[in-house]
Amino acid sequence: MSTHAAVPLRHGLLSISAAAVAWGVGGAVAALLLRTTGLGPVAVCFWRFAVAAGCLALVPTGRRRAGAGARGSAVLTGLGLAISQCAYFGSVQFAGLGLGTLITIGAGPVLTSLGARLLLGERLGARATAAIVLALGGLALLVAAPAAGPRPVLGVALAVLAGAGQSGLTLWARGGGSARASGGAFTTGMLCLLPLAAVEGVLPTAGGPVLTAGGLLFLGTVPTLLAYRWYFSGLTVVPGATAAVLVLLEPAAAALIAVLCFGEPVTSALLAGSALLLAAIAVLTRETG
Repeated sequence: MSTHAAVPLRHGLLSISAAAVAWGVGGAVAALLLRTTGLGPVAVCFWRFAVAAGCLALVPTGRRRAGAGARGSAVLTGLGLAISQCAYFGSVQFAGLGLGTLITIGAGPVLTSLGARLLLGERLGARATAAIVLALGGLALLVAAPAAGPRPVLGVALAVLAGAGQSGLTLWARGGGSARASGGAFTTGMLCLLPLAAVEGVLPTAGGPVLTAGGLLFLGTVPTLLAYRWYFSGLTVVPGATAAVLVLLEPAAAALIAVLCFGEPVTSALLAGSALLLAAIAVLTRETG
């Protein structure tokens, strides 16, 4: 591989890794908001998109008016983000931060790799296949691990749905779809969630207003506006299967925060499953290095 080609690849790997860590921290902030503000998962996700869309509306970009194709892409991206993020926050609420995040992202390598092979014709090398096997083993251990949330079965189901939604966005972007973290995408997600958020309760009923506003502002900027831009940018040069395994950095960060900050239990299954997921990252990093 030439030096010219290696630079953007490394940049793409770094962008996706940074997005994954930001998502892991964002999951922890969302878990805190769910515990302290009286907001439900749909309402938290609504505010996440509202903040991101508001930030983009306040920043002049100087771009020309989007055409019908770009608007359609924004709608599809917004719908995908709304489904995956609401399902993820629901999994955090019902299965716990650590387990919900680990299963959500642990399902990604399997679903994305299979989709990339079947739909995009991407070939899987020996190391990529080994990474997927490790990720599958880690996922199986995590499903069997005790959950910290009140409704673990529902939480696991929502986590798988969230993983499927994220996988769909990855495959669409890798297949030539115009998936971007645009104002149109975030506005679409916000509007789709508004009716459900209104039923659930869109305004916080508990917690300090300063901490609540700060948490929602952080959630809408770093793990939403910035992280998705990093992620979609990285997908332009990083294969779908590789990207799916790199984002396993998200559950690693979330699991650590869950144990240290929220007192979620550390079990042998959790440790073993996390170790297998991190081993999958190491395998793919060596393959692309």
